[in-house]
Amino acid sequence: MPRRPVILFASACAVIALALGLITMVVVKGREQSAQVAETGTGQPMVGGPFTLTNQDGQVVDQSILKDKWTLVFFGFTYCPDYCPTTLGVLNAVQERMGDKAKDLQIVFISIDPERDTPQLLKDYLSSDGFPKGVIGLTGTPEQTAQAAKAYRAFYQKVGEGEGYTMNHSLTVYLMGPDGQFRSAVAHDLGPDRTARLIENAMERG
Repeated sequence: MPRRPVILFASACAVIALALGLITMVVVKGREQSAQVAETGTGQPMVGGPFTLTNQDGQVVDQSILKDKWTLVFFGFTYCPDYCPTTLGVLNAVQERMGDKAKDLQIVFISIDPERDTPQLLKDYLSSDGFPKGVIGLTGTPEQTAQAAKAYRAFYQKVGEGEGYTMNHSLTVYLMGPDGQFRSAVAHDLGPDRTARLIENAMERG
């Protein structure tokens, strides 16, 4: 076969393959999006659900604490060297920027380190200067912790052995509405100003 027809034939095959690949990507992506929508019937991801934990005052609580309040939920641990104290500091700044609107917002800190984080330790930790006022700290048994993390699709993993172990965990903060339903994910590096605007916009939408 002459060289020019061979080149043209190869080019035509490449174009067809590319077109088929793009069609396949669109079909697969469409199926994925349809599956996500089908999870709740509303297009909202399934985040949040039943949990039973103990607060920093030793009281057993469940998901009903989310009712009638806008809530920021995030997972961490008191021995966390960076992300957790930084996030709490940012949320303190968010409260300040929101002014009176912050009265309708509560913050829930769920420990993913039940081995060390007792209610009293949580209470002492959350009373630190620079942290938001009124944070609800929650801990529980390993099983209760796993259930809560699963409900929020939060990842955590113990790293190391002995007293010096640490915990890897996901960094997302979850904004829940006063009906206890998920509204938005808040990126850990969004910053106080943008986080405050995101929450206020969600409050306006209801």
